[in-house]
Amino acid sequence: QVQLVESGGGLVQSGGSLRLSCAAAGRTFSPYAMGWFRQAPGKEREVVASIIRSGGTYYADFVKGRFTISRDNAKNTVYLQMNNLEPEDTAVYYCAARMTDRTAYDYWGQGTQVFVSS
Repeated sequence: QVQLVESGGGLVQSGGSLRLSCAAAGRTFSPYAMGWFRQAPGKEREVVASIIRSGGTYYADFVKGRFTISRDNAKNTVYLQMNNLEPEDTAVYYCAARMTDRTAYDYWGQGTQVFVSS
C-alpha cells in the first residue's frame, strides 16, 4: 500500500511564498506522474500542476509564472514551490499519483491547507 503525505501548508500573506512537499511511503513506488490539485470551499477540485517521470510539466494557467513543480524520484517526493501567492490561492492542496499514462490518479494524499490573507 502506498501513502502520500503532504506537508508545508499554512498561513501566509498575499505576495508571500510556501513550499509544499509530498512524500510517498510504502512499497516501491515509481509513478508515471504526480500532480498537485486544490479545492477551495464551495468549488470543485482543480488541477494545479503535474510532472511526469521524465520531468515534463504541466501548469494550470492561473499559476503559470508563480508556481513550480519538481520531483525527486530517488526520494519519491514531489514539491510545489508557490510564490507571489494571492488570496484566491486559498484552498486545500492535495498531491496525487498515477502509475501509468493510461490510468487516472489512483493515489491521493490527505491534503494540506493553504490560507493566503490579503
